[in-house]
Amino acid sequence: MLLDEIDKVSSDYKGDTSSALLEVLDSEQNVKFRDHYIELPIDLSNVLFLATANTITTIPGPLLDRMEVIEINSYTENEKFHIAKNYLVKKQQERNGLTGKPVTITDQAIEKIIHNYTREAGVRNLERRISSVFRKAAREFLEDKSRVIEVTECQLEKYLGKEKVSYNNVNEEDQVGIVRGLAWTSVGGDTLQIEVNVMPGKGTLQTTGQMGDVMKESAQTALSYVRSVGPEYNVPDDYFEKHDIHLHIPEGAVPKDGPSAGITMATAMLSAAINRKVCATVAMTGEITLRGRVLPIGGLKEKILAARMAHVKKVLVPDKNRPDIAELSEEITEGLTIVFVKEMPEVLKEAFVQE
Repeated sequence: MLLDEIDKVSSDYKGDTSSALLEVLDSEQNVKFRDHYIELPIDLSNVLFLATANTITTIPGPLLDRMEVIEINSYTENEKFHIAKNYLVKKQQERNGLTGKPVTITDQAIEKIIHNYTREAGVRNLERRISSVFRKAAREFLEDKSRVIEVTECQLEKYLGKEKVSYNNVNEEDQVGIVRGLAWTSVGGDTLQIEVNVMPGKGTLQTTGQMGDVMKESAQTALSYVRSVGPEYNVPDDYFEKHDIHLHIPEGAVPKDGPSAGITMATAMLSAAINRKVCATVAMTGEITLRGRVLPIGGLKEKILAARMAHVKKVLVPDKNRPDIAELSEEITEGLTIVFVKEMPEVLKEAFVQE
């Protein structure tokens, strides 16, 4: 029995749905579950209940305690391609009356739709885009039934308009104070280009780019670490008292929060302070402590996929995330050099351009 979107169960004056589900889902109690509508005991002990949810944070604790949670991450582009080719294309051809008709779509066109016209964890929008292509192709076929229509990647602009999604590739050259971080979002992974400028001032830290409280605290922690190691990099003792630091994350309209950008911000701050360039092809993720330890983070699969899309060559990952990397398929990590780091000196060694 499927319970769809169990995270949206209601609780109001009409009744508490979650309380009823507690009895339904507990194998010790549901042997003689009494339905209040028909007033008969029903044996539910042999029923397999499958529940779906977008988030477990809104599921009441006692109810969640009775569930075995299986997390399903976002699809890779390769998985989306095979789902589209084997199922979605055939389904939309049938729905648009094109089964057996000379109207097809190439593999390259499907890949381009996935990469440049959709941005999601699942395939719902992908199916909409494919449906839109076939609706317009069906009209062309009805106007001239002698035509053989093959939709290629070059023709997608005619069917779907301009590309809807663009990915930020790595910078072409190494720069000072600019470091690429990795972030998890509800539609998969993304890359964050963190920029730091240092200017004469009174030692204040300014953060912009819609950063949440957690990320602001990470920035403050990163600055404290950078100040503590300043003497090792020949930074004058009064440098941070006479200079202001401005940390900015572009795309200011998008709120950003989370504890996984600490090492990225620390690297950018130190780079700007000592005028050392950071490798443009390096991306990193991990939280930082005051003493420079690198703490583990989540959402690693999506972050690694984002790094691949941005043409990153080396990714720095917390050492305690080794088990998460071991679970990833070669398809995801192919072409990437993954370096495990425990302390900030290891991060800086990998990130800075060797002089």
